[in-house]
Amino acid sequence: MDDPASPISHAGEIEMRARLPSRHKINEDKLSKLMQDHINSSLAGFIEKQPFFFIATANGSGECDANFRARNTSASGRPQALLLIADSRSILFPDFAGNGFYNSLGNIHQNPHIGLLFIDFQDQRRARINGQASIASPTASTTELWPEAQAIIHVDVKEAYNNCSARIPKLKAYTNTQKMVRLKRR
Repeated sequence: MDDPASPISHAGEIEMRARLPSRHKINEDKLSKLMQDHINSSLAGFIEKQPFFFIATANGSGECDANFRARNTSASGRPQALLLIADSRSILFPDFAGNGFYNSLGNIHQNPHIGLLFIDFQDQRRARINGQASIASPTASTTELWPEAQAIIHVDVKEAYNNCSARIPKLKAYTNTQKMVRLKRR
């Protein structure tokens, strides 16, 4: 039986497992083997090769927002790093000037919880990272990676795991970086 005081599951997840039993028989012991508090080398390799990922944030009232992050390209058309795995418990990624809404940064400012979802549609694989985010100014080393970044998001990893690959459509990746869309500065 699941322990309601578990550091892995919350009461809502435990209740749903009781109401809607799954053939997978998920319990705290199984979850503790699947969910890590760090990024192992296999997961790091998968994450680093992705061209994009999705983030989920929520404001101080819990109202959610989902967003998309992708590799930026240099003036010469070369793709920049999507993110940096600083160590097994830390990820850095850039925030570039966008539409000026600041949904994600505003949410992180009020509520540091963040979810990152990585999906490889070609190999039909996905992974998730959940953690605590903070906003920092670019440093000399991050400016080398992302010259146009206005801020750097630092994620302290709390949960890292591969996620079910069911129902991921198989799509072919477009890899011609010379034809990547670049926003013109106004």
